[in-house]
Amino acid sequence: MYPITYLTDCFDGNARARLSTRIGALFGQSPTIIALDGPDPESFAALTLLDCLRSTEGLAGPTITLFNLAPRDGHWPNGVPFCFFRYGEHLVAGTFNPRALALVRRELGITEVFVTDIAEVLDAVDFDPVQAERIITTQFRSLWYLPLLARWVADHRAIPSTTTPIPITPDEGPLVTVIDNFGNCKLDRTPEEIKLDIPRYPHLTAVPRNEPGLIPGSSGVGYAELVVRGGSAAAYFGLQPGDRLSELPARQRV
Repeated sequence: MYPITYLTDCFDGNARARLSTRIGALFGQSPTIIALDGPDPESFAALTLLDCLRSTEGLAGPTITLFNLAPRDGHWPNGVPFCFFRYGEHLVAGTFNPRALALVRRELGITEVFVTDIAEVLDAVDFDPVQAERIITTQFRSLWYLPLLARWVADHRAIPSTTTPIPITPDEGPLVTVIDNFGNCKLDRTPEEIKLDIPRYPHLTAVPRNEPGLIPGSSGVGYAELVVRGGSAAAYFGLQPGDRLSELPARQRV
């Protein structure tokens, strides 16, 4: 059995029940479902996907990570296609979302993915035509199609796909990707890459109490965290996921 993590913006109770049941029936175990919510779910997905893959380093055994998050650009009138790629033994399958894939591109060298067409895939695996039509036209393709795609790729079945480069997304400066339950702001680059005049410290306990600082965090590849020791950096600076540190008013900078 494979450890399965599913990152999705369809995370209400009904959706979780259906996803858990369907994936459990396909793989013999239900997934860990992570909600992609908040003001910038794409940046949350990007860091979490990178962290899921990096957390496997030095450990034996494959994993499966699924993600469902359509780009917010309106480019795909009939729904964004689903894609897959491998990182070593580990399989990732999800929506073709350049922002969600940006950090695995930059940090892990995943520059292209295999994009699929649902009708073409279902025809290639001789899927029942009546059920295939339902899957092609359903609103909840992340339930009816994505788990099947993951199962077939994990089983090394021949899946028709198009090798597609991951577009490079614009770099507009350090981004708040995740705010943890302590109010620490996880950024998308290392402290050395951040040019703002904010004091650097080697770890949280070196930061003066009730003062802000930048420390090496636990996410990414040594990505920085903006913290306030004994408090919330998010509240201190008025930040939320998706905010750029370069856009902080001068009075809010240290």
